[in-house]
Amino acid sequence: MNKKYPFDPSLKHHFIIAFSIVIWIFIFLYFTEPLDVSELNSRDKPLFLLGYGLIGGFCYIIFLPFQYFIFKKKDKNWTLLSEILFLITLSISTIIFARFFYLYVVMANDRNPYEFRYMLESIFLPALLTILPIIIFGRFAFGKYKNKKTESKKIEIKGQGNYEGLRLFFNDIVCIKSSDNYIEVFYLSRGELKLKKNLIRNKLSVIADEFPTLLRTHRSYVINPFHFLQWKTEKNKLFVILFHHIEVPVSKTYQDEVKSVINSTTE
Repeated sequence: MNKKYPFDPSLKHHFIIAFSIVIWIFIFLYFTEPLDVSELNSRDKPLFLLGYGLIGGFCYIIFLPFQYFIFKKKDKNWTLLSEILFLITLSISTIIFARFFYLYVVMANDRNPYEFRYMLESIFLPALLTILPIIIFGRFAFGKYKNKKTESKKIEIKGQGNYEGLRLFFNDIVCIKSSDNYIEVFYLSRGELKLKKNLIRNKLSVIADEFPTLLRTHRSYVINPFHFLQWKTEKNKLFVILFHHIEVPVSKTYQDEVKSVINSTTE
């Protein structure tokens, strides 16, 4: 249940799903004609059926903040349990709103409406069985598309071993330090903004050549200028302070280039 599940935070895509719900509910009710729909006159029928569709779409939209609340609560990790919880809450709320719409709008002048149990078993649940697959497929497809698009923006810091390496966004890299035959990659964990470190078997010179946007400050360091905070001078030695207050030395060999790049980045 805690397995990661595809999630797309794009409001545009969720509004497309909401619109699809409106259209699908309208079509479903128009052709199946439950709730004595066939007895409605030609003027009321499309209005009432559209009303049910709008309720479905409206419930989906108003529960988006609940969805984003869960998403942030779990450090931007959407799981299968999160998806099930969202769908159950959405289904229950939609049934309640649809019931009130039936009682106080559709059957406003009728003293003999269907009982809730009958509507639940004969109308609402069968309707959900046809509507939920549309919602599930739409959310899953947009989520997979978003994940694929996000993954394509990542870079890979490769190691010399078959299973060594690290895939992450370029701006999540804070700095990389040489450590004998290894490199230590200091990076931020997305969503948490926590500093993490990964040891990879490779040479710093190889990484510096592969990613020229990383700035060489010392024979043992390259940094991402994006995370520059301030300069520091101590005992005639120059340092750059990066995010999470990481101090990186700047050797005289690289001082002019480092100052030029960082000054142009921070202007």
